[in-house]
Amino acid sequence: MLKLVLPKGSLERATLELFEAADLPVHRSSSVDYQANIDDPRIDSVRILRPQEIPTYVSEGLFDLGITGRDWVEETGSVVESLGELKYSKNTGNPIRMVVAVAGDSPAESVKDLPNGVRVQTEYLESTRRFFEQNGVDANVRLSYGATEAKIPDIADCVVEITETGRALRAAGLKVIDTILTSYTEVVANPVSFADPEKQKAMKQVMTLLNGVLDARGRVLLKLNVSEQKKAAVLAVLPSMKSPTVSPLSDGGFAVESVVEKRTINLVIPALREAGATDLLELPISKIVP
Repeated sequence: MLKLVLPKGSLERATLELFEAADLPVHRSSSVDYQANIDDPRIDSVRILRPQEIPTYVSEGLFDLGITGRDWVEETGSVVESLGELKYSKNTGNPIRMVVAVAGDSPAESVKDLPNGVRVQTEYLESTRRFFEQNGVDANVRLSYGATEAKIPDIADCVVEITETGRALRAAGLKVIDTILTSYTEVVANPVSFADPEKQKAMKQVMTLLNGVLDARGRVLLKLNVSEQKKAAVLAVLPSMKSPTVSPLSDGGFAVESVVEKRTINLVIPALREAGATDLLELPISKIVP
């Protein structure tokens, strides 16, 4: 039913891991194969291509559904239907930023401080041109094929690059003076395909699985028992997504379940034990579907 296109390159590993966790494993003959398949009746075919190309191909109807970045949707000006963000990136769950960076000793504090004729190197030609024009700067924008941060000061006066942590820019002696946009990984659909009720239903079902995995990341299921006398004290220190599930035990007391953020579990478990909880179990969660 759906022709799906997934990103190759920096997002490839994280995307394939997400689909695997969503019980939609992507099968291909080798790690360099651009054609793949998913054993699911909702998905007819899978291609793996550069994220730069994906918005255009989806817009043109070559694919029904694709995963790319908001940066490339904006850069290409593609007309697509957004099904929502998937909050993961190359290394973290943080978004990437498209930033303007200059030499660390530059007096410029924003793009407005740059002179007309400033030399800019970037992979994002259209986004860069629009941003500089909006800020009243007549820039000489040129395409960079890589190692962009290394082109200051002899080839460029500033660069427009994407960054997740800013580490590479700082290591190159650069400083960020403006952010053009913030971009998460995004699921985009062809508008005609999205208007088809059957395809739209399949798309939304796939999104439910993917979001379920992402919502579960960083959370665990905590199970415990507690007596009637200590129930109030335990619930007072037990966090939850909405409210804990409390069930009576056959021999008295209560069984309690709650979804807890993994990063807080080292504080929560001792506090629960001190409040009177017993038989505590911490369990991993594969998906959370509200």
